[in-house]
Amino acid sequence: MNLGLDSFVFVDDNPAERALVQSQLPMVLTPDVGSDVALYPSILQATRCFEAVNLSKEDLERADAYAANAQRATLEAKFADYGAYLDSLRMRAEIELFQPVYLDRITQLINKTNQFNLTTRRYTYAEVEEISKSAGYIPLYGRLTDAFGDNGLISLLIGRCEGATLHLDTWLMSCRVLKRDVEFAMLDALVEHARERGVAKIAGYYFQTAKNAMVKDHYQRLGFVQESSSADGSSSVYGLRIAGYTPKNKHIAVPSKLATVSL
Repeated sequence: MNLGLDSFVFVDDNPAERALVQSQLPMVLTPDVGSDVALYPSILQATRCFEAVNLSKEDLERADAYAANAQRATLEAKFADYGAYLDSLRMRAEIELFQPVYLDRITQLINKTNQFNLTTRRYTYAEVEEISKSAGYIPLYGRLTDAFGDNGLISLLIGRCEGATLHLDTWLMSCRVLKRDVEFAMLDALVEHARERGVAKIAGYYFQTAKNAMVKDHYQRLGFVQESSSADGSSSVYGLRIAGYTPKNKHIAVPSKLATVSL
């Protein structure tokens, strides 16, 4: 499921079981629900863990998405070559500038994604809408489908233009599509948009949090050069020159005039 333990709530009427989970997995929320089952709804409601600001199409199809991931894992086990496995998925991506129809989902992803999130910047719907209309930004979303179904809108990045430099304020991705090379397809599309805007350099930022260690080397894996870092290593700046950039996506078809794919 690729979920962090801090996303789980453990409910049990046995105080010994609750104490065990609290001692071994302190990041799991374990509410003291007592023993009166009639009080469970109000106690759980008080945690505010299950409040939804909005409900997206991806939320409604989440159970199907997890089932499809199980099928993908079964298929992966049959391949010795990981690249061949990715090709067998017959992945297809839609990578475009923010569209009004997706702004709710984009805002939701921005405010709930913690693990694959380079800066963990948060934006309101109004701010996302303003960015989508501003000539000063290159905001891209990514949708992914494959042989097992539609993963929905699962990745996005927001680039802010300043002269010949594009500053990546936000880059995030749902953990449901980890290790599918979506980040390579997103970067290829970004570079093409940046070229059209006369951008010569892309600046990427990593701000360490308690949850995003998995993307600490993200920019280096994509060919960016580290330009600076804080003394404690909690933040870093990376740069990528547009000139001479070679597309990196090899396994995802991207039917767009701005994206290149080699299959």
